[in-house]
Amino acid sequence: MSIFEALMMVGFGLAWPFNICRSLRTKTAAGKSFLFMITIEFAYVCGMIHKILHNFDLVFWLYVLNFVMVLVDFCLMLKYTRVDVYRHHRAELSKRHEEAAKRGQKYKHIPHRLRNQAKAH
Repeated sequence: MSIFEALMMVGFGLAWPFNICRSLRTKTAAGKSFLFMITIEFAYVCGMIHKILHNFDLVFWLYVLNFVMVLVDFCLMLKYTRVDVYRHHRAELSKRHEEAAKRGQKYKHIPHRLRNQAKAH
């Protein structure tokens, strides 16, 4: 077992709980990268495969632990990406209502599926 590999995995392992807590606290996916998270997961899988095939030791379990923490953060990112999209649409709708109110009109939101049906007739 390499002490430096173990220290590296512990260092990464200490960072992920803070990232998960930040995601839970802010409830947003802002600043997260889908490609980065997938790349990190891929790297951990490669490390685990290497440990299984060539040098199985206790560091393997650090890889597993880090993989699970990144997976949790990835799931939170997916969830909060959907929430962010919903918030953006709500903000746009609110903005349109305010603009219509300034003009003295009432904004009528017609859902996209109903607009398509109206065009067909």
